Amino acid sequence: MTMQLYGFWRSNAAFRVRVALALKKLPFEEIEVDILSGRQFDAEYAELNAEHVVPTLVHEGHRIFQSMAIMEYLDDIQPEPRLLPVDTKERAYARALALVSVADAHPLVVPRIRKQLGVAFGADAAAIESWCRHWAAEGLATYERLLSRRPVAPFALGGAPTIADICIVGQVITAELYQLDITPFPMVSSLTKRCFELRAFADAHPFKQAGYRT
Repeated sequence: MTMQLYGFWRSNAAFRVRVALALKKLPFEEIEVDILSGRQFDAEYAELNAEHVVPTLVHEGHRIFQSMAIMEYLDDIQPEPRLLPVDTKERAYARALALVSVADAHPLVVPRIRKQLGVAFGADAAAIESWCRHWAAEGLATYERLLSRRPVAPFALGGAPTIADICIVGQVITAELYQLDITPFPMVSSLTKRCFELRAFADAHPFKQAGYRT
């Protein structure tokens, strides 16, 4: 049975899963859940994902949510090509790099946080955008420091992309959405360019999705 991915063009977390599925050449059907319009709170979707977020992967009757959990699940059911290294220390490093975006930077710019900035603090659109640009830049700066401490050849952990590369590129996409100049982050920029030379990354870009709108 073909996997179903409930996602949205702008969702950074859905981007990560699209890349992972493409790298493993796993066919899937993507079903749009417009998180900007609040469709993640619809009763039907709430039955799939009680957290009211995307993505959700449905496979053989199982519902998996949270992009990191989904990517690790994909590694379990189809180990090659690996998204997590076999070596224990390298696997921990890959997870750590991934979580800089997944756990630290990206959660600060998601729709529910942007909405709460307005509700709780009266932030206007300009203030919210400034907030998002700040945290997008913070994530990139962290990645730049980390990548400068060990060779990138050609990907973050060697010859093939892992969850680390997927999440680093996702952080760059966040920066793109807020029109942030990434030239101050040359190592991140070079890694991202190499990743986008791969079709799995290029085709998963938010701007390439059917529901994309400016």
